[in-house]
Amino acid sequence: MNISESIKYVGVSDATIDLFESQYEMQSGMLYNSYIIFDDKIAITDTVDKRAVDEWIANVKNVLKDKKPSYLIIHHLEPDHSAGILKLHELYPEMKLVGNAKTFQLLPQFFDEDLSSLYETVADGAELSLGGHTLKFFTAPMVHWPEVMLSFETSEGILFSADAFGKFGIETDTDDWACEARRYYFNIVGKYGAMVQALLKKLANAGVVDNCKTICPLHGPVLKDNLEYYIGLYDTWSSYKPEDEGILIACASIHGNTRKAAEYLRDKLEELGASKVVLTDVCRSDVAEIIEDAFRYDRMVLMSSSYDAGLFPPMETFLHHLAAKKYCNRRVALIQNGTWAPSAAKCMQLILEPLQGIEYVGDVITIKTTLSEENRTQIHDLAQKLIG
Repeated sequence: MNISESIKYVGVSDATIDLFESQYEMQSGMLYNSYIIFDDKIAITDTVDKRAVDEWIANVKNVLKDKKPSYLIIHHLEPDHSAGILKLHELYPEMKLVGNAKTFQLLPQFFDEDLSSLYETVADGAELSLGGHTLKFFTAPMVHWPEVMLSFETSEGILFSADAFGKFGIETDTDDWACEARRYYFNIVGKYGAMVQALLKKLANAGVVDNCKTICPLHGPVLKDNLEYYIGLYDTWSSYKPEDEGILIACASIHGNTRKAAEYLRDKLEELGASKVVLTDVCRSDVAEIIEDAFRYDRMVLMSSSYDAGLFPPMETFLHHLAAKKYCNRRVALIQNGTWAPSAAKCMQLILEPLQGIEYVGDVITIKTTLSEENRTQIHDLAQKLIG
């Protein structure tokens, strides 16, 4: 695939991976993206995961032919982007490694070989001329590692965006991009919204946003059209604003009674005209998917069984994941179930307590095993408050 006449794609599509970072379920696989810029001096941007190094090396050799690269640009050191560094060095031992100070502080932790004689350190705002192409570098600490940087190729308006604007999946088209990009963002980058906001402002102030024609991320498709849409979503996500009006009902049920209550609430909300209601089973759904929806919508109802005088573990696991990603600025309602000593609500509140901007809707509703007529009335009233 050609990004332009001078910039070629040499990445790898991995359809065999089941868990990204050994935790996120892969529905189709993962793209590990890498690019080669041809000019008076040739630059390769990033390598790939160890699972894909051999295929990537073959791609690089096929595209380079008898040419030799002058630089390897290291935008991000995470192993899924750096596993090919040594093999590439073996092929092209005179190739310089371009990174920032933090890159080269961390790099020795990844390899035993001393590559320090090849380091070419760039600072925030520095430029590297390849001839007709110039790369301008922007450090992006904690988006989502401390050494991350982006580079902007000024002559063609191409942003090499590291993990920013990436997504899960091997699809190279942008149909329904937001779904897997959203799941990727909130689970991989989501904790660091303030840092993403700082990066977006830096890029805007430097004129990159206005002059960018193509975004080349390290995962997912190359973005060439409607860039304001993708940048706008990143602005929304990183500012922790709800993307859509809607209500997520996250339910953790042991024997099905709490699930029946969740379905009753869903039906009442829809009868009352709720624009969007999503009911998810915390016990059987991918936690990353639930986190995506929790951030996407502006309201959430947590419904859980009590367990061992505490909280049913699937709900506890979900809430700890959610808190770790800095869930905030949402309206939340709580419904607990317990046959003799309901304890779920108190436990859920303890996990939510440190989070910023959580507004509780209505009082806690307590179900004792199965829905009573009083519970039905309480849920109807809660549904009205959630919509109002």
